[in-house]
Amino acid sequence: MSDAQNNYQNQLDQKVAELKLKLTPFITADTAAELDIFTSPAKHYRMRAEFRVWHEGDDLFYIMFHPGTRDKYRVDSFPVAHELINELMPAVLTYVKDKPELRHRLFQIDYLATQTGQATISLLYHRQLDDQWLTAAEKMRAELQHFGHIELIGRARKQKLLVHNDRVIETLTVNNQAFQFEQIENSFTQPNAHVNEKMLQWALAVSDNSQGDLLELYCGNGNFSLPLAQNFNKVLGTEISRISVQSAQTNITLNQIENVVIARMSAEEVAAAMRGEFESRRVDELQLASYDFQTVLVDPPRAGLDPETLAMVQQFDNIIYISCNPDTLASNLAVLTKTHMVVRHALFDQFPFTQHTEAGVYLVKKSMKLTETK
Repeated sequence: MSDAQNNYQNQLDQKVAELKLKLTPFITADTAAELDIFTSPAKHYRMRAEFRVWHEGDDLFYIMFHPGTRDKYRVDSFPVAHELINELMPAVLTYVKDKPELRHRLFQIDYLATQTGQATISLLYHRQLDDQWLTAAEKMRAELQHFGHIELIGRARKQKLLVHNDRVIETLTVNNQAFQFEQIENSFTQPNAHVNEKMLQWALAVSDNSQGDLLELYCGNGNFSLPLAQNFNKVLGTEISRISVQSAQTNITLNQIENVVIARMSAEEVAAAMRGEFESRRVDELQLASYDFQTVLVDPPRAGLDPETLAMVQQFDNIIYISCNPDTLASNLAVLTKTHMVVRHALFDQFPFTQHTEAGVYLVKKSMKLTETK
C-alpha cells in the first residue's frame, strides 16, 4: 500500500472510530447491521471551491486562510478540487490579469463543476458592474469554452450579471441508472459527487421494498427525492429555498419522474401542518390526507432536528436520517430511539483529511420490529 493510501486509510479509520463511539449508545447488536463505510477519492473530489483573490502589484493570485490563525496563504493549485476546477484556476487568472475591466476590484472567484465537463465561474467584485464588464466577460466566456461547457457570472453588492446562464447539469449514476440534476451557482449542492452517488445508493438499498409514500424534509434540488421515487408510491419533498424548489421542479421534468411533488415549506411548517395547526393555500393544495406516509427522510442542517420536527418524525414507521453533524445526530437519536431502533448506519467520507464526517441512519419503529419477529 502506498503512503497516500496509508494516509487516507489512517484518517478514515479515525473517523470510523469516532462515529462508532458516538453511535454505540443507540446501536443494538442483534438488530443493527455493521457500519457501512463509503470512501472517497483522496484527490479531486470537491465539486465546489471558493478562493479570495490577492492583488500584489502586477501579480494576481488566489489565497485561502488557515482555519485556526486566519493567516492567508497562496494557492496555485487545489488538489482536493475536481480536475476541471484545477484546469480553470490558472487560466482564469491569466486571462483576467491584464484586463482592467475584469480585474478592477475583483476580490473572490467561486467555482462549481460537474462530472460531465460543465462549470460555473463566479467573479465577485467590490464595485458595481456595467456594460463594459459584460462585454469583456462575454469574450472571456468564449475563450474558456475549450475547457468544457463554462458559464460565467458577475456578482457585486445587490447585483448579479449573467453572461449566458448561472446553472449546469450534473449527471449522477446510481445503480447503473443516470439521473440529471440542474445545479445553480451559489445554491446548495452536495460537494462530493462520488460520495453523493454512494449516499443515494445506500438510501435506495435501505428503503428497498418500502410500502406507502415518502415524505422528505430539506429536499434541496431533489437529490434524494428523485432516485428514491422508484421505491415508493408517491414522494412529497419539502424545502424552504425558493431557488432549490425551482431546481427540483426542473429536475423532475429532466428525469421524467411522475410520482414526486415538491412544496416550498419549512420543516417546522410541515410538522405544524401534520398536526393540523398550520393552514395555507399551499397546504390545501398538497392534500396531505391523500398520502400514505410510512417513511420519512431528513437531511437537516448542522443544528439537527428541532423538537417539534423530532416529534413529528417519530410518527413514521421508518426514518432515513442523513446527517452532516454526528454530534447533533447523536442528540436526536437519544429521542428517536425511544420509539425506533437503528437497523442500518453508515459513514460517508465526503471530506477526506478533515474533521468533517457525514453519517446515515435507518430506523424502524420498535412496534413494527417486534411484530416482524413474532
